[in-house]
Amino acid sequence: MSANNVRIAINGAAGRMGRALINAALVTPGAKLSAAVERANSPELDTDAGNLVGLPASGVELGADLAAALAASDVLVDFTRPEATIAALAACVKAKRAMVIGTTGMTPEQKAKIDAAAKEIPICMAANFSIGVSVTMKLLELAAKTFGNTVDVEIVETHHKHKLDSPSGTALVMGEVVAQATGRNLKDVALYGREGQVGARDRNTIGFATIRGGDVVGDHTVMFLGEGERLEITHKATSRLNFAQGAIRTAIWLSGRKPGFYSMREVLGL
Repeated sequence: MSANNVRIAINGAAGRMGRALINAALVTPGAKLSAAVERANSPELDTDAGNLVGLPASGVELGADLAAALAASDVLVDFTRPEATIAALAACVKAKRAMVIGTTGMTPEQKAKIDAAAKEIPICMAANFSIGVSVTMKLLELAAKTFGNTVDVEIVETHHKHKLDSPSGTALVMGEVVAQATGRNLKDVALYGREGQVGARDRNTIGFATIRGGDVVGDHTVMFLGEGERLEITHKATSRLNFAQGAIRTAIWLSGRKPGFYSMREVLGL
């Protein structure tokens, strides 16, 4: 392995996304898995990270000491829960380490803490690190600018039954892209549910529908519904590995950057 490989620590290493991130870090050129962090009572502690994901032993065992993990790493990748991410954020600021955040469901206060931390360390936070989703966002911007306010916009998302937040962070970002492209504020026009005698649809609104069930990794469809035609832009994820690969690619790009809040558009040159 090259001495120039970016040393990457994974927080929440034993979770569904954590395992995908371990896999991606072990096989992506330019990356070196340097640490895998789990909660102190995890039954997976002391397990070799490679063995955990069905790969040869990596020499990195799951541990609970985040400070030690950061000392041995250049970047922390965190796809956990808001409280855990904010705790890890403080540790990254203290250690002056870059951070890739894929956690969704943040409160405004938690987002403010991330914005403040970005003045001290480089951070890339995204609702979805899939390369395909980033391309989808560009297509949505083009469609929204082209249609303007001449169509109705509805966003439908489906995820596995274990997902905690709703709508998904990706769906919300899709709504923000459409709203900004058409001169609207999503907070003013988002409609998150319909029931009973709701009356005729207001064209200015952007509707969201959420489906939860089974093991669906993530499906998103944005519909532009006009008179006599409709355009549907859909992205379907069939594996968490595509999110993980995007996050590891981002970690490599982020290492050595100046403090700041970076977007996937910058990472991908979009």
